[in-house]
Amino acid sequence: MATIASLPNASLPTEILSDLEFPQREAAFFYGLFLRGHSPDQLRRDIEVPAAVLAKWHRDAEREPHLRNVFARMIEYRRHVLAIFDTLIGSEHKPGRVQ
Repeated sequence: MATIASLPNASLPTEILSDLEFPQREAAFFYGLFLRGHSPDQLRRDIEVPAAVLAKWHRDAEREPHLRNVFARMIEYRRHVLAIFDTLIGSEHKPGRVQ
């Protein structure tokens, strides 16, 4: 499965861009991995866009300015996925109410 962070420099297909509107789906996928015993720290690293990819996207956007908005949208999407994932993980570690 190709992640958004590993996509080539070409313009993104419409179906991928429309997927960027549903970060809950990807956050739920990663949460499912967490529930199966995967490390939350490793999952966070998998969700985040690595610094090397960010640098490459910046260089690519300098050469091809029309990609700048696409990259910005993907970065915002990944940040949103991470925020949702962190919320789900946080709810997993909260103590239950005492009755």
